[in-house]
Amino acid sequence: MVTLGIAFAAIILFVGTAGVVLPNLIDAWQGEAASLDAALTNALLLNIALILLGWHRYKALTEELKSRRASEEEARRLADIDHLTGCYNRRSFTAALGDLLTHLERREQALAAIAVDLDNFKQVNDLHGHQAGDEVLRNTAARIQRLLPDGGILARLGGDEFICVVPYHPKVPDRVDQLATRMIEHVARPVEYGDTPVDVTMSIGIASSTQMENARDGEDAAERLMHKSDIAMYHAKKQGKNRFYWFEPQMENELRFRNELEAGIRRGIANGEFRPYYEQQIDLESGKLVGFEMLARWESPEMGVVGPDIFIPIAEEIGVIGEMSEALIACAFEDAKEWDAELTLSVNISPVQMRDPWFAQKLLKLLVRHNFPACRLDIEITESCLHENVGMVRSMISSLRNQGVRVSLDDFGTGYSSLSQLRSLPFDRLKIDRAFISELKQEEHGEKLVDAILTMSDGLNLPVTAEGIENEVVLETLKRMGKMKGQGYHYGRPEPAGMVLERLGQQDLLAKDRHSNVTKVDFTATEKRQGGGKRAG
Repeated sequence: MVTLGIAFAAIILFVGTAGVVLPNLIDAWQGEAASLDAALTNALLLNIALILLGWHRYKALTEELKSRRASEEEARRLADIDHLTGCYNRRSFTAALGDLLTHLERREQALAAIAVDLDNFKQVNDLHGHQAGDEVLRNTAARIQRLLPDGGILARLGGDEFICVVPYHPKVPDRVDQLATRMIEHVARPVEYGDTPVDVTMSIGIASSTQMENARDGEDAAERLMHKSDIAMYHAKKQGKNRFYWFEPQMENELRFRNELEAGIRRGIANGEFRPYYEQQIDLESGKLVGFEMLARWESPEMGVVGPDIFIPIAEEIGVIGEMSEALIACAFEDAKEWDAELTLSVNISPVQMRDPWFAQKLLKLLVRHNFPACRLDIEITESCLHENVGMVRSMISSLRNQGVRVSLDDFGTGYSSLSQLRSLPFDRLKIDRAFISELKQEEHGEKLVDAILTMSDGLNLPVTAEGIENEVVLETLKRMGKMKGQGYHYGRPEPAGMVLERLGQQDLLAKDRHSNVTKVDFTATEKRQGGGKRAG
């Protein structure tokens, strides 16, 4: 404005000066005047220069202001979007949702907030790299965006979490159901990354503005609606993933309990509340005790003894299963050193731990630290581990077996192991899942199925352990089928270390010398593997 004012003043001065100078200049050119007034002429030229300079500066400043405004608008736009996917971000989505809630035109209209979380997305990054993960996120956003109706808004909240809002008529919620179903179907299609197809699924939670009081409270209402959809999404994950659920009030109580469990698990690990319990493993032919399987129990001060079905899935999700498992295994090594040297120790390993490339080294370090013989340890992994990264699983199994540790395939029959996988992976034993063993007392075809598994194990030279033996009828049926190990409540419930020592003392199966039972761990000599033979135990 100052520059423009100077230019305007120069123009006014120019008008006044030119009125005197220009007539003299014309007369001088025509020879009618003897000379020009030098002072007035210089003033005129100075005015012209000021006008040109002021106008040039005014235009430059105007362009600079336009550029600055454009930059500020672009900065605001960039602050409102997610750079990876081009969607809204959390801040801008919350504001937009608040505006939509505030301006709902009539009660017949409603908004559905749809929270989306990709299932097991960390595995995509771990197996294929973060660039592949970014490509999956971009594809997911694009696929969802194409499905949204007019008025729909999509945002990426961070990581692998998305949320969208769509208008709908509250009397026709089926349209939202159809949208959620199509979203799940479209996102499940493989994403091509280079020459590798990357598969991913997602869980969805839906919350409606009709479920809220004071839904027109702007951003506060938006936050509450987003929170409800998030609760429904976690419920979908809990129910098996790759599905959707509408928010229901009881889900909030479940989530509150879940959060309390998470906090309790973290405290429990720090306070040593997770303890190993031991289930007997018996040679069915002789009835002799041959070892124990270590099972985790949470001795919670508030809830009492809690089973693994409650806390293991949560520990896996919040990333503390490795720490918990290593502490339990270390404790089990010390307990088992009190047993007879012929008794084995079986330990379950979580599929999450099998994704850790350093797992085998961590386990071997524990063996050395606690001076526990590798030949007495049997690591059990489930079939689900075989479908994530077979190469890494094979490497881990080989590394452990080379040091004398046995490796068993647990819960056999519940997954999708192929014969080629069983032949290529160097397992030492198959454990038949309790679901098949329990059918022996109920259905004739159950016996045929178990017999088929035993026949296959003979062909693979793999001894067998039957899980879930709960009565004499099942026990006698298995004994007729061949030689094997067995375990189950028929032999007693899992027991803490103190009760195990009492049992072993009664059977004269305590370590002969508890202080010098193990003097050296020989990691160079591999235990002679138990061969096939007719259904060897």
